[in-house]
Amino acid sequence: MTPALALFVKTPGLSPVKTRLAATLGVPQATQFYRLSAAATMAVARRCQKALIPYWAVAEADADASLAWSGAAHVWQGEGALGARLHKVYAELRARHGRVLLIGADAPQLTPALLIDALTALDAAPFVCGDAADGGFWLFGGREPIVSSAWLGVRYSQADTAAQLRHALASHGHVAGAPTLADVDTAKVLPELVRTLAALSEPLAEQRALLRWLQATLQPVRSQSAPHLPMRQ
Repeated sequence: MTPALALFVKTPGLSPVKTRLAATLGVPQATQFYRLSAAATMAVARRCQKALIPYWAVAEADADASLAWSGAAHVWQGEGALGARLHKVYAELRARHGRVLLIGADAPQLTPALLIDALTALDAAPFVCGDAADGGFWLFGGREPIVSSAWLGVRYSQADTAAQLRHALASHGHVAGAPTLADVDTAKVLPELVRTLAALSEPLAEQRALLRWLQATLQPVRSQSAPHLPMRQ
């Protein structure tokens, strides 16, 4: 069976997106970032289509939500808190494909090589986890069943979320590691994202589009936040 990759997304206009980012950039700009970031992330996943089958894991069951996400198959996240939705998508796609990677739309600087390496790690370990710089995780993958209590017992959006997940899986088998990436929840991470995107050796068109938008958007923000210095006489 060909492994699957599920990219978790919420649909702008149907669910709030990037609320902490919107507190700094405003809702329209935060929404545009989310769209561009999701497009860049899916472009990376689609570049790996010989090795995996990409899915949009859509938060809403509304038909309009499915229409909003093109270029890949869809799977509904289901209802409940994040742990319940991760469990539902993981279990469903593992049953179909044997192996599955779960990612979000918040780390668009990822590369095809990182995804392929994560799949390769599953040859030696039942699970793989890529930590996020804030203590969460930007990627999780596996090839073995996971009981729902392991997902539900984790407190998400915490500084030790990835560590909690590893602890919850301790009795299930070894969790291999993957490189740490910074995911975007607040505006303070954006300058680092710009540097990382600019340093990619082979950026995809969608990553270049996101980089151009970020450079154009952040320049006015930096200018507005700069202190006004007194004129020298």
